[in-house]
Amino acid sequence: MGTSVAVYFSSSSESGTTARLLSAFMKGLERGGDETRIYDVREIQPLPCTGELHCWHKDPGNCYIQDGMQDLYPALRQADTLVLGTPVYIPLPGEMQNLLNRLCPIVDPELETRDGRTRGKIREGVKIRQVALVASSGWWEIENMDTVVRIAREFAEDASIPLVGAVLRPHAAMALSPQGKPSEILQASEQAGFELASTGKIRAETLSTVSQPLIGQEEYRQYLNRMRASPSE
Repeated sequence: MGTSVAVYFSSSSESGTTARLLSAFMKGLERGGDETRIYDVREIQPLPCTGELHCWHKDPGNCYIQDGMQDLYPALRQADTLVLGTPVYIPLPGEMQNLLNRLCPIVDPELETRDGRTRGKIREGVKIRQVALVASSGWWEIENMDTVVRIAREFAEDASIPLVGAVLRPHAAMALSPQGKPSEILQASEQAGFELASTGKIRAETLSTVSQPLIGQEEYRQYLNRMRASPSE
């Protein structure tokens, strides 16, 4: 049992695909014994990092920018698991990119070389020991989510902690609609959270259920084009 803190962006704060997947995942974490807290990045409204590294060199561990991140940092310091929830844009919503850049204060800049890469580590006093990702994409192919997964993994590795799972839902426009399999997908997302909290890992079969193909690629492309032509469909 531990504490999981999620920070997410969703096109619709509560009814969007990312928000619904994340809500189910966090419910599973709670069922597995974790305490959970969820933050909407649009309410935090993180300003861009100025790149001055004030939080590394002048006032280690503290960001001088006064915005909603000051309410988030204490929760992050007490979290065992950081859950990032995001849709795929090009590649991320701007607010999520700002958020990731503003995580610099929780990383210790005492650098090491591991597997040929320069890495830091989680700062002393910050409990985060792992990162999980919940993401959705409007395109059919799951490969469209590779960049977002890589960004989450790079952050985790830069902090010397593992990315323990990526709950991915491609062709999201259909997945949770009546034409998709909303109950099965949301139940699998909840199961993924339960497995992570209770066993420390997520089974590949559970992740595959969340990301399962629901329609052929060409048929889905035509579906999206019809939606564009008739938004009320």
